[in-house]
Amino acid sequence: MTESTPHHGTGHGTGAVVVVAAALLDGGRLLAARRSAPEELAGRWELPGGKVEPGERPEDALVRELREELGVEAEPGERIPGEWPLKPGYVLRVWTARLLAGDPRPLEDHDALRWLARDELDTVDWLDQDRPAVAEAARRLPVTRP
Repeated sequence: MTESTPHHGTGHGTGAVVVVAAALLDGGRLLAARRSAPEELAGRWELPGGKVEPGERPEDALVRELREELGVEAEPGERIPGEWPLKPGYVLRVWTARLLAGDPRPLEDHDALRWLARDELDTVDWLDQDRPAVAEAARRLPVTRP
């Protein structure tokens, strides 16, 4: 996939720093990560990821961030439509991702991980900016039947 702008780490004409996150799907479940830092986000849940470095493709940043934060190898899938503002100057974009190797562990910025089935997604306190992407990712999960 190619970027339409030469500034790979920025939003299209917005000058915003792009933060990528993964809707990591495995076995019909979505991975949630509980923040341990910064203090104002600690204890809330998010989709794992991080900032795109200058000159880096967002999909490559996603693979790197999952390796650094969770110790896993993953393959980016489809981009979830939309982008969401974070703190001023930052925008969140989310891709689905498939676990290729490794068992996710909270290595950086997180103190807990949970695999959530579709009907369990509302059991954690998601960060506000992650909620729309989580709702969209939920549409890609199987409906669990009792």
